[in-house]
Amino acid sequence: MGPTHPFKGGVAAHTTQTAHELAAAGHDVELISWSRLYPAALYPGEQAVPDARPDLPVYPRTSRPLRWDRPLGWWRTGRSLRRADLVVIVVVVPAQVPALLTLVRAVRRGSAGGRPRVVVLAHNVVPHETHPGGRFLMNRMLRAADAVLVHSAEQADLARAHGARDVVVAGLPPHLPGGLPAAPPDRPPHLPGEPVRVLALGIVRHYKGVDLLLEAVRRVPGVSLTVAGEQWGEAGARVRALAADPVLAQRVRLVAGYLPADQVVDLLRRHDVLALTYRSATASQNVVLGHAYGLPVLATRVGTFGAQVRDGIDGLVVPPEDVPALVAALRRFTEPGVLEALRAGIRPVELHAPWQEYVAALTRAGSPRRVGSPS
Repeated sequence: MGPTHPFKGGVAAHTTQTAHELAAAGHDVELISWSRLYPAALYPGEQAVPDARPDLPVYPRTSRPLRWDRPLGWWRTGRSLRRADLVVIVVVVPAQVPALLTLVRAVRRGSAGGRPRVVVLAHNVVPHETHPGGRFLMNRMLRAADAVLVHSAEQADLARAHGARDVVVAGLPPHLPGGLPAAPPDRPPHLPGEPVRVLALGIVRHYKGVDLLLEAVRRVPGVSLTVAGEQWGEAGARVRALAADPVLAQRVRLVAGYLPADQVVDLLRRHDVLALTYRSATASQNVVLGHAYGLPVLATRVGTFGAQVRDGIDGLVVPPEDVPALVAALRRFTEPGVLEALRAGIRPVELHAPWQEYVAALTRAGSPRRVGSPS
């Protein structure tokens, strides 16, 4: 249960691919989704794909009975799931928790003994950006689950601290827009005097640190930057203001709005470095995305980035919120031979094995176990 097409974003893509992979592993899977995901006033930007083109194949057994503002539908949906063996609930934002808690109560009422096991799939135990009461709601959601699946050891510790009874850790598997390319693009050597083309991809939000990247680019003349994605609230306004600096004229390009898969692929093919200069992070597939298209990654040491990027081999890793360190890393990219050496260090991306491991972990989370057993 979670967002899927026509909702956009990484969580919706991951939910869709998870349904496909569980079915491919032999499970009888239904994907239950939302027709209205959450109040538009709480989260700016369009919730759905503007042109209705899916980035991943739509899962065929999909229904959309849930709306954040229709409580009767929450109960009815939960009641319909009482005969399931496992209910996997993808939590996107705290605003959904009242609906999901009602659904869990409906699943369990009248299902004593053989009731379904409920697993919360938590992309972020503590949301990056939340509203009053958000942490309280997430605590309630985690406590209501039989098990919680998270994507890093750090998130597992957070889940336990927030009341999760049984925690399973599984690395976030890739769900790339447009799928995996047949081979990384054949990139010509970077010529002296050419700018190093850096790409920042995705919704502009404060925790992603795009403003810090712009401050660093301002100090490194040999670098150009494309910021591609929706520009939300104050973070978007801050990025637009920084990009308007005359010093950055002709070196910074803003591509505002949602990017379908074909545009994402085109941008990846036309840049040299993927930048992930986050202030904070949990788990992300963006390192895999960059490496799949032959791009070294500039990342901060937050979330799983420090483990995914091998510093000096297939990218550069710097401390978070450290503009001088970003400046030094950007200057290093402009040095002769550095880009080519980092490209050569990128390992082939594997799509299938991570999903096999993920399905096994989710199945393990769905099996009754002693509380406190190792994950």
